[in-house]
Amino acid sequence: MKVSDFIVEYLVDRGITDVFGYPGGMVTHLMDSFGKYQEKILAHVVYHEQGAAFSACGYAQATGKVCVAYATSGPGATNLITGICNAYFDSIPVLFITGQVNTFESKGNLGVRQRGFQETEIVSMVKNVTKMSAYIEQADKIKYYLDKAFYLATNGRQGPVLLDIPMDILKSEIDRNELAGYGKKKYSCAKDETMERFKECIEKALKKAERPCFLIGNGVKQKGLQKKVKRIIGKFEVPVVSSMIAFDVISSEGDVSSDYFFGFIGAYGKRSANFILAKCDLVLTLGSRLDVRQVGADREAFAPNAEIIRIDVDYGEMTNKVHKSEKQFLLELTDAISVLEGIDLEGKKYKEWLKICKNIQEKVENQIYFYPNLIMEKISALLSSKAVVTTDVGQNQVWTAQSFKTSGDQLVLFSGGHGAMGYALPAAIGAYYGKKKPVACISGDGGFQMNIQEMEFIAREKLPIKMIIFNNCALGMIRHFQEMYFHDRYVQTVPKGGYESPDFCAIAKAYGIKCRKVLSMEDLPKKFCDEEPELIEIMIEENTYVFPKVKFGNPNQDQEPLIDRALYKEIMEL
Repeated sequence: MKVSDFIVEYLVDRGITDVFGYPGGMVTHLMDSFGKYQEKILAHVVYHEQGAAFSACGYAQATGKVCVAYATSGPGATNLITGICNAYFDSIPVLFITGQVNTFESKGNLGVRQRGFQETEIVSMVKNVTKMSAYIEQADKIKYYLDKAFYLATNGRQGPVLLDIPMDILKSEIDRNELAGYGKKKYSCAKDETMERFKECIEKALKKAERPCFLIGNGVKQKGLQKKVKRIIGKFEVPVVSSMIAFDVISSEGDVSSDYFFGFIGAYGKRSANFILAKCDLVLTLGSRLDVRQVGADREAFAPNAEIIRIDVDYGEMTNKVHKSEKQFLLELTDAISVLEGIDLEGKKYKEWLKICKNIQEKVENQIYFYPNLIMEKISALLSSKAVVTTDVGQNQVWTAQSFKTSGDQLVLFSGGHGAMGYALPAAIGAYYGKKKPVACISGDGGFQMNIQEMEFIAREKLPIKMIIFNNCALGMIRHFQEMYFHDRYVQTVPKGGYESPDFCAIAKAYGIKCRKVLSMEDLPKKFCDEEPELIEIMIEENTYVFPKVKFGNPNQDQEPLIDRALYKEIMEL
């Protein structure tokens, strides 16, 4: 059978039902093979390779399963790179397949820049942002590399892999019965003795602590451990905070564990969450790598009075210590959760500490919300309790984390570590195919334009995706930064500085998509129709802000606008 046919059959056998890509000369055999098997696997043709990459990310994030994106050689392959980086930094299991020029056209070791048309050496380009990137020059190695790619993408810390396959290899004939595989491997970083040491450590620490705090991160979502984590929170009755991209693990309403949840931490986090970390005496991390946006530039100033116990599957993250004395355990999160499920604190409770946390919350969470925050809260009430929400990067992302009131099984997806504008729209496409549930894409006017072409895909396939654009005709987060540090010189971020936005409703009409322009709260729909695509353009003022916000050099709990100094001192002395 042909190699390209084998690849598609292999994907089908792995349970892959949807892939995303864009046509090109070097992947024509793969495209043809997808056509042969279209009753079992759908190859969705988007309108830019970056759109394919982000769609695959959204699908994998929404389902926890491996997704596939493909592109031709040269510009097709390089257009995938931003999506590959996104998958790498957010630990998303995506298999990227790129076509390549025929082996006999390859430049090999010649000193030329390029020999074959659209020849680009993609493997070395993405080496540092993939778990594996490989050039396949022997047809009978295809099963070995596919096996290895799936193994590495899904075991340990998950992430992207890339296979670069020349056109003559894709069309080669092979005997599938004679193909060697990668072999059965067993990944394990959690030996029994490590789990036992963790159990002994955390049990002792929880019994000793008077002010413990659990910090949950995106790893909880990636492993599908939301329900187990909620049960553990209810069991221990411990205050809980989260990273920004894990704020949706605990629903805002109707969830017992929400009584112990104080919001997300970090530069734009909830004041109460940051104060609680400043006052706690124990921090247990579950699925969080403690990046700089969470802990601040001065890592030792994070939770300064606390013993920190870190769980991570990636030893490399352990080298980036927060406290010199922190305790570290190289464990799969699922194993750490199993240990916590088996711990008995013999009646130990933290009622006084919870009272203090509630007191802090009441004192500092009374700030006046900005109009975009109020709009965001209203939007959350309009969406189905089963909806998936994708957010772009910028102020809209923070407004979502601050003010979106999650309910039921709602899931919110982010571009976290890479922070890629243009992520939300194609990720919404992937999330829809992964979950087959209502999807809302939340963007700013800047990010939405970066992959605006995917509106045609949504219109073509009649996907029930709600595209919600906060349009201030500015790049708001950078404009705010310029206001703070560049004496109001708004170069390239506002209309007077060289940046402008189009009429998105006019664009929606050109694509044949229903549109609503929102000038005030009263213009919002009473409910969303889950059967059709729709664009909602929310007009907001040019000078928008995200508060609270940590000014560089300040500890996380001392966010701007600064609270009364007497109140700050009072809380720090609690």
